[in-house]
Amino acid sequence: MQHAIELDGVRKAFGGNVAVAQMDLAVPTGGVYGFIGPNGAGKSTTIRMIMGILFPDEGTVGVLGRRNAVEARQKVGYLPEERGVYRKMKVGAFLRYVGRLKGMGTGDLERQIRAWLGRVDLGETIHKKCEELSKGMQQKVQFIAAVINRPELLILDEPFSGLDPVNMRLLRDLIREQHSEGRTIIFSTHVMAQAEQVCEHIVMIDRGQKVLDDSLASIRAQHDPRTIVFEPFDPKADLSVLSGVPGVRHVAQPQAGAMREISLREEANAGEVMRLLAGAVVPSRLELRRPSLEDVFIRIVSGKDDLRTPEQEERLRAAVRENGAGREVGA
Repeated sequence: MQHAIELDGVRKAFGGNVAVAQMDLAVPTGGVYGFIGPNGAGKSTTIRMIMGILFPDEGTVGVLGRRNAVEARQKVGYLPEERGVYRKMKVGAFLRYVGRLKGMGTGDLERQIRAWLGRVDLGETIHKKCEELSKGMQQKVQFIAAVINRPELLILDEPFSGLDPVNMRLLRDLIREQHSEGRTIIFSTHVMAQAEQVCEHIVMIDRGQKVLDDSLASIRAQHDPRTIVFEPFDPKADLSVLSGVPGVRHVAQPQAGAMREISLREEANAGEVMRLLAGAVVPSRLELRRPSLEDVFIRIVSGKDDLRTPEQEERLRAAVRENGAGREVGA
């Protein structure tokens, strides 16, 4: 299979800090790959080496058959983590400049600029300076700059930064559209739920090391659900009995109301526990919660859940959700 990106033994250090350690990676043409992991894990450093912004200390990088994206720049679209617009330029002028750098002809470029600005509800901004736009608007302009030349490879580093939920959904749909047109997409984020909604293959990175490289479907198949969602038929039912059901490790109330999240012991059979729960309290909802990428990540980087108390586990999860720290907290 032809690969759009190939990394072989890539290493990058800054002083004594190893940002990326012996990274091997092969991204097939047409794939949608998610780079996920906490802030500082090495995701952006890896992307910058792919783009030719940084050069590896060891190993080799291949992009569309070239040494890096610089040599294949007319076939690559890139949305960087940091704001990449020229703040003093007007939106239309900025997009024209980017399009010309990528070899676009004047007529096609003008049509693409106006069509894309209309699609992302920025048609009125064409004569405004980039610095006059909100952060979310600037992010949408950066996305247009990344896709305007119809690239073969699209690299998106934290693309949802600064967007509200409505515009996040819009951008998600546009990314899926780009994939449906045959483009290879690299999507980097520390917000793991976003990767689940966009990607078909996941590369987990932690402390510069690749800790997982597999399809999303395979990851879900390998990591059994260990949490049951339970809601009683009678909201006033006594739910304290759920903690005593064999195989139950912990019962949590994640929000106000009668719904409970029941975590299972490692050796427990989920089907048997569900049968016992239904016998203890009549349920209106009883289902296994599909393991999220957050669940999988925490298991991989911190070992089995049984090695920590529920309180310690919840603090670790909160760290991942809120700031991407992804480190042991009070364990």
